[in-house]
Amino acid sequence: MTTLALEGLLEDIRQIQVTRTFGVISRVEAGLIYAEGLQHTAQVGDLVDVFASSGARMGGEVLSLSQTTAIILPDAPLDGVSIGDEVMLRGALKIAPSDAWIGRIVDASGGPMDGYYLPRGPLPRAIRASVPNPAFRRGLGERIETSMCVFNTLLPIVRGQRIGLFSGSGVGKSSLLAHFAAHMDADIIVIALIGERGRELRNFVDNVLGEKGMQRTIVVAATSDQSPLLRRRCAQTAMSVAEHFRDQGKHVLLLADSITRFAEAHREIAVASGETPSLRGFPASTAHMIMSLCERAGPGVKGTGDITAIFSVLVAGSDMDEPIADMMRGVLDGHVVLDRAIAERGRYPAIDATRSVSRSLPEAANEKENELISIARRILGSYEENALMIRAGLYSAGSDPVLDIAVKAFSELDRFIATQERLGTQNSFQRLELVLRKAGALELTGPISLA
Repeated sequence: MTTLALEGLLEDIRQIQVTRTFGVISRVEAGLIYAEGLQHTAQVGDLVDVFASSGARMGGEVLSLSQTTAIILPDAPLDGVSIGDEVMLRGALKIAPSDAWIGRIVDASGGPMDGYYLPRGPLPRAIRASVPNPAFRRGLGERIETSMCVFNTLLPIVRGQRIGLFSGSGVGKSSLLAHFAAHMDADIIVIALIGERGRELRNFVDNVLGEKGMQRTIVVAATSDQSPLLRRRCAQTAMSVAEHFRDQGKHVLLLADSITRFAEAHREIAVASGETPSLRGFPASTAHMIMSLCERAGPGVKGTGDITAIFSVLVAGSDMDEPIADMMRGVLDGHVVLDRAIAERGRYPAIDATRSVSRSLPEAANEKENELISIARRILGSYEENALMIRAGLYSAGSDPVLDIAVKAFSELDRFIATQERLGTQNSFQRLELVLRKAGALELTGPISLA
């Protein structure tokens, strides 16, 4: 037995509870369990185990309390549950990550999904932790190599940044997250697969990450068939794991797919507890839940590392003004919009550079690089504004000098955005400069556009 496994086993023994608190089910209604005998001991958010007389066993979470009952949302169907069945109080969920978790697949409660013993670390952590003191947090760090020219130049990602990938279904956000997992520089990668299809988990581990990629990765998963409690908990557990390694001084890359499913899981729980879905189907607490999660990522305080976070956001009908997308844009340090029309014409990644923004600019680039970014965005914006007229053959060359250059440069810029090579930032900017020079675009100057 390895040292880490032995230490984990000893920690498991230390955590054994000598006494347990039990209650009994007095009512089952509308997917909720009402238990008597726990109301003076339990706290909101505590976990319970339900022992059905039929032999079924399930978990649950305390949603609310009254003088006579504890109201519990189970994490499995209520088949077999009856009045008088026992409910055991487990207390608040805490996980204890350790280096032994690296390379493992973990469930939303911090247990192993791969069938092997998962050693417990020495320091239990709540999955709903407070954010670092904003008065002591560092600023954003240096640029991160992504092996994609568009992110090395037009949309830089820096250490400690939080960005969102916004798109409809099937446009390529999961593939883009997979690319980041395989190619971005970080000490540790934590991947949260929230409400993902079951077959995607094995494919992601075997084919995307592979044995080499898993050597620095922890996967936290809750598949789409699992209860909203587990799907919401998945994101919180992944963030807590990332915080553990951040506090060790490491640079952690957190990839979450998707925050939309996290919000939908919270909606199910909040509505079950009595909240009104007043914000286009979402309860008012959704915004706070999302912001509390996202604010935990980012730069750490002195003596700790950073969490660079990339969250995918599933935008229904490509509506960037729907509630979850709007909430996310307000709390992130940048957003990347993936466009279905671009994907349908075969360009990957299907990034709409004119609608995407990295709030690490202009600080993340020097004066010359910012000028190149400004020119490229100006050209792309001019072309997109007039794309319909150009394709219809209605544009006459010479009527707009900027558009003339845009027509000449667009295909090369489009190819540049699709380039996937580990060039480094400097070489990526040199390639961008060459593209602009060939089109005669370097004479175009103007303010940097960040919107």
